[in-house]
Amino acid sequence: MSTDNSAALFLVATPIGNLGDISFRALETLKSVDLVAAEDTRHSKRLLQHFGIRTRMVACHEHNEDQQTPVLIESMRNGQSIALISDAGTPLVSDPGYRLVQAALSENIRVIPVPGPCAAIAALSVSGLPTDRFVFEGFPPAKQGARQNYLRALRLEQRTLVFYVSCHRILDTLNDMATVFGGQRQAVLARELTKTFETIRKAPLNELAEWVENDPDQHKGEMVVLVEGARPQADDSTLQLNELLPVLVDELPVKQAALIASRLTGLNRNELYRQALKLKEKV
Repeated sequence: MSTDNSAALFLVATPIGNLGDISFRALETLKSVDLVAAEDTRHSKRLLQHFGIRTRMVACHEHNEDQQTPVLIESMRNGQSIALISDAGTPLVSDPGYRLVQAALSENIRVIPVPGPCAAIAALSVSGLPTDRFVFEGFPPAKQGARQNYLRALRLEQRTLVFYVSCHRILDTLNDMATVFGGQRQAVLARELTKTFETIRKAPLNELAEWVENDPDQHKGEMVVLVEGARPQADDSTLQLNELLPVLVDELPVKQAALIASRLTGLNRNELYRQALKLKEKV
């Protein structure tokens, strides 16, 4: 058993397909901890066996996390160290573990990241879409009505949108995205990343949906869908000003036109005066 000073919760990222992507640090952590809390012990058993790791495992998934959390916290209170892993990728990214991490932090137990593979970040890096600002949205709702309402709330989002999509709903989801975001919005389907049949395709949403519909192979596997952010919309006050100021300049002295425009739009009067002068000079 570990000493009290070594008690910690390690969040260990595991491969999303290619076993060669596991890090030396991840392997050392999985070997050295007292316990591995796995989303699916049957799935993770193959991973640990492949690398000759014999650490004891327990299941910690969405259906038992409430019950397992106090048990695991008590183990760490007693000085044990625990590694949390999901079926693939980085724990807590659309995977269980949030309650356990919250509880550990509230007990002043160290929570230590062991970074590594993440499908969302891997897909973003090769997407050809802007990466300086993005938002991860996880899985859209399963039912079409709820999914379309969910997408409508994101219609004007200017950051690159990153989604996980079930292979069973990929075509319906792409069609809904084309309907809500517009068929010409650029998007990327990243399928089976790091695996044998890895596929990455960038195209307007309409074309992407048509391609998936006509290729049965694109209905299989793990999928990330990325959508280009919306183009910036002109501010309402700016739109109002562009229509209003020329009319006022035609009918009123520059100073008065700027004053009225400022009162109606809330924009700076001195700046409006300068714009009005320029308009007057063109008349």
